[in-house]
Amino acid sequence: MVRCPDCAAEMDVDEDEVEEGEILSCPECEVEVEVVQTHPVHLNVISEESEEEEEEEKGEGEKVLLDEEEEEAEEAE
Repeated sequence: MVRCPDCAAEMDVDEDEVEEGEILSCPECEVEVEVVQTHPVHLNVISEESEEEEEEEKGEGEKVLLDEEEEEAEEAE
């Protein structure tokens, strides 16, 4: 039996049925965890911060593209 790294609830995870990189959800606290090792099973919480940072980076990339398009439009005028 494996415990959730966030709330310590027991999670029914069979090491023969999961793969590294697989994302699971805790039945108690509903946090998403990633399988980082299978024998024995080791889980890491997927932090919401890293997801937010990825979204921000995507947004910044879009902003840069918009800025470049605006500059090109100004140059064309």
